[in-house]
Amino acid sequence: MGEEVKLFRSWSSPFALRIVWALEIKGIEYEAVFEDLSNKSPLLLQYNPVHKKIPILVHNGRPIVESFVILEYIDETWKQAPLLPEDPYERAMARFWAKFCEDKVLISIWSAFIKQGKEQEEAMVAATENLKFLEKEMKGKKFFGGERIGYVDLTLGWLANLGSIFEEIVGLKIVDEEKFPLLYSWMQDFAEAPIIRDNWPPRDKMIVKFQALLDAAIASSSSSSSSSK
Repeated sequence: MGEEVKLFRSWSSPFALRIVWALEIKGIEYEAVFEDLSNKSPLLLQYNPVHKKIPILVHNGRPIVESFVILEYIDETWKQAPLLPEDPYERAMARFWAKFCEDKVLISIWSAFIKQGKEQEEAMVAATENLKFLEKEMKGKKFFGGERIGYVDLTLGWLANLGSIFEEIVGLKIVDEEKFPLLYSWMQDFAEAPIIRDNWPPRDKMIVKFQALLDAAIASSSSSSSSSK
């Protein structure tokens, strides 16, 4: 009897996309279960009662949650096409940079996207400083994992798509080719890898979605400012 692998995801989640890419790289057959996050299914709430979020990987009836945890589970369960390096030090460094991308890069770029005026300028300064570290880390490499896509590439992969979407919506250049030539090249190489390219969500729908998120963030900020006066 074959293995049962299901992935609970949404059509647009960059966190769920990490898992899609990992399963595709490993060549694992799975069933995608698309969730409406405004009306979460009983199964989603059953499988992830703590955070009530996607992605959720269900392997032979057992749920695993949180994208970083799922990536490592996939890598340990299916050994082909490893995502993490074999060397313990290199594995530790991959985990470090993945956490840096999540805790620093993602937050600073998201902040630059939803803020306005001076707050946006300050967020862009922080984002630029974070990107400088990634540019340095890319020296001599095609991907963060070396010559092929690995763990860090998957965790940062959202940038190769959302970066340009954010730029189009707010007119803000996030990854400048002149300032960050290695990172810019990585974005192109990553985005055009067949497994990655074939699984991007529709760009026009993404622009509509993130424009709506930006409008909501601005409205919330304006409301907060008004109520504090």
